[in-house]
Amino acid sequence: MTGFTVALVLVVAAAGLLRWRRPAWYWMTFGVTLASLRVLVRYASVMDACGLTVPPSRWRLALARVTNRPSPESRPPRILRFRPTRTGLVLRLGLRPGQDAFDVAAASDRLRHSFSMYGVTSREVRSGVVEVRMTGYDVLKRVQMPAKLDTRPMRVPVALREDGSVHYRDYRAVPHALTLGATESGKSVYQRNLVAGLAPMDVALVGIDCKQGVELFPLGRRFSALADNPDTAADLLDALVSRMEGVYQLIRAEQRITAAVPDAEIAADIWDLPEHLRPVPVVVLVDEVAELALFASKDEEKRRDRIITALVRLAQLGRAAGIYLEICGQRFGSELGKGITMLRAQLTGRTAHRVNDETSANMAFGDISPDAVLAAIQIPAELRGLAIAGDSTGGWHRIRAPHTSLRQAVNTCNRHADRTPALPELAPFRPELTGPSEAPVPLSKTAPATV
Repeated sequence: MTGFTVALVLVVAAAGLLRWRRPAWYWMTFGVTLASLRVLVRYASVMDACGLTVPPSRWRLALARVTNRPSPESRPPRILRFRPTRTGLVLRLGLRPGQDAFDVAAASDRLRHSFSMYGVTSREVRSGVVEVRMTGYDVLKRVQMPAKLDTRPMRVPVALREDGSVHYRDYRAVPHALTLGATESGKSVYQRNLVAGLAPMDVALVGIDCKQGVELFPLGRRFSALADNPDTAADLLDALVSRMEGVYQLIRAEQRITAAVPDAEIAADIWDLPEHLRPVPVVVLVDEVAELALFASKDEEKRRDRIITALVRLAQLGRAAGIYLEICGQRFGSELGKGITMLRAQLTGRTAHRVNDETSANMAFGDISPDAVLAAIQIPAELRGLAIAGDSTGGWHRIRAPHTSLRQAVNTCNRHADRTPALPELAPFRPELTGPSEAPVPLSKTAPATV
């Protein structure tokens, strides 16, 4: 008996240590079993206490009276599927007549307390079916991406959601996006994850970094074009507009609109073209967009209008030509001048890290969800990398990207440097890579010749 007691104490101590130091390991060893038993045993009573049951139907009451049996109890939603995961539990529930998916969403906080889980979220899968995802621990405290990722062309895993699922940046579904974040909020790490995820793909990367290229120039071996000041950025954006017009001419020439061609084969964008004719897609990363919109003289104002006009044109028309925008900045508001709100309207994807004012959060989510605005301004300063991600559908999630150092991102870009396409329209903006003993070369096309 003494040996059994000692073993039990050691197991309990090991479980407590794992739960404190390694919550993911604790969940996989002890937590998933205990939580599954707790949910299955308490399910009926918890659903009744949370108001997620419906009274018995009339025919069941009549049958009970006829057979002289006790009245049947209220019925909770049916459990259609119960699946443990590496971060929690997933329940797929079949709603009873009279129930709504909003009822489950409104009771999510009560379900979290009743089942002793860290977090509970729900989404409607189809009419009458709701998926409830429960997390057993704080998955955003120490982000660990799963080993198996659903990667596809132009679809990049960049972060982990609070429900344990992976957050993807899918350019085919959401062509353009806006990413906001104050200094030291984790915006640069999110951008590095994005570049590192795009590096192995057949895509051209174009960067505009007005901080003299300190963020994007180290990754230059994987970039087809880079600009480090507003003057070069204006010329680069004009070149991208010219490329977009050329791609549209190619699509027009290859549409194959004849009576003998099925409708599914008629080309309307680059993805409908044959693979040997398809132009390489282009992802444009703009860091610190406010630097492109600020001006202090008449000449700078003309340059600013030229830049914003080009960005708006690319946002409105670039999707079919395979040109996708990633607009990043610390501040994004209507005071940046005319055309900014028009540009914002074309950016479907929205990601907001910690921001310093409510106006920036409103520019990101004000037209999507007031709850997302409130969540964005409540991000604590010590949780770098935590962000709110949403889109124009109104849905939003808390996400956090895994920490990727600049050295890791540089190594990834260097490893896939052979995939960097040479685009004729952007050849003047191709970064000139220098050795460690050479002087840095400016990215401007008007750089003075070295003697």
